[in-house]
Amino acid sequence: MAASPPGEREGMGSAMALAGTTVVDISNFLAAPLASMFLADFGADVIKVERPGAGDEVRRWGEVRNGVGLYYKAVNRGKKSVTADLRTPFGVDVVKRLVAKADILVENYRTGTLEKWGLAPEVLMEINPGLIVLRVTGFGQTGPNSRRPGFGTIAEAYAGYVYISGEPQGPPLLPGFGLADSTTGLMAAYLASIALHEKRRSGRGQVIDLALYETLLTLLGPQVVNYDQLGIIQERAGSRLPFTAPRNIYRTRDGKFISVGGSAQSIFERICQALEIPDLPKDPRFADNRARLKNVDALDAALQEAIGRFDRDQLMHRFVELEAAISPVNNVEDVINDEHVRARENIVALHDEELGGPLRMQNVVGKLSRTPGAIRHTGPRLGEHNREVLVDLLGFTPAEVESQGIALGASRATANR
Repeated sequence: MAASPPGEREGMGSAMALAGTTVVDISNFLAAPLASMFLADFGADVIKVERPGAGDEVRRWGEVRNGVGLYYKAVNRGKKSVTADLRTPFGVDVVKRLVAKADILVENYRTGTLEKWGLAPEVLMEINPGLIVLRVTGFGQTGPNSRRPGFGTIAEAYAGYVYISGEPQGPPLLPGFGLADSTTGLMAAYLASIALHEKRRSGRGQVIDLALYETLLTLLGPQVVNYDQLGIIQERAGSRLPFTAPRNIYRTRDGKFISVGGSAQSIFERICQALEIPDLPKDPRFADNRARLKNVDALDAALQEAIGRFDRDQLMHRFVELEAAISPVNNVEDVINDEHVRARENIVALHDEELGGPLRMQNVVGKLSRTPGAIRHTGPRLGEHNREVLVDLLGFTPAEVESQGIALGASRATANR
């Protein structure tokens, strides 16, 4: 759809891996927009269709500065924003014109909603047989729960994660961030990439049906095989794991916290050396991983006693010197100021016009040696690209657009000329 690949068009140098790939994002909230964010990070031209006047719900989530929702800026970075009400004939027409030459459509409405609006996958794929339709819903397109509303919080409990999260004597705990949404966003981008790869062979698109709970269910590890073969139901164990020890959070002498993991026998022995308890691995209770799991209370008590004799910075130096596994329990300020995070450029600062200055956010995940990803700009203003997309690209007249109550402002590209 674009005259030149996004990487070349916007001054990013050599084209990125997904340059020339067009994604139409009609989704809201978090999981599906994260999927299109990951695709945009590697060069896909993502056109986000938002509801006039309101936009994506994420614009009103969480913290704001100068009336601007900050989370939206990160999740919808690198995308273009146009406004159209999908419940109207005009909105339906906008989507149909967009998908005519698109590679991927991303949506996360409740099962049956697109069909009700006249935008069912079969309708869109009749317009463009090569279209990949990525559908993210709470419970998927099939099954007895398929028409139930679902959000990440529901998925985290449904998949079994919440049951094992928390202290043994306490209630189950939800995660402190959108875990199900984030993991689903990653999986959705991965599945879209798989479908794109297959399309090179067949020339045909397909429908991707992904439920919010499914990725997390798989990532929970050996729960299913353990129950199937041994009847074991994993219970809450705080920061411990049922298959390796030591693995926990410990308090240092100066009241700070560290995370220690000793999955490999050699690492456990180095941990004990760093803590000046070199004879601990010789104790039959702690001789190997299975023995340590059976005696984990005694193990944690011995480690906490030893760790409590050192300040955190002192311990960090000793562990790093001996190549033992340790990390400080960082807050976000610690992460941003960490020398390794800085060296890896994991946080990037971008100018944001609405905020009137730089905005720091997490950088593209992963580093490709030849076609690295890049964040081209922060999340756009609502309808910022209406003129560029609706008029210049899709061929609507200004009068047709404005008759829908949709404003036609100068796009980012026009404003920067």
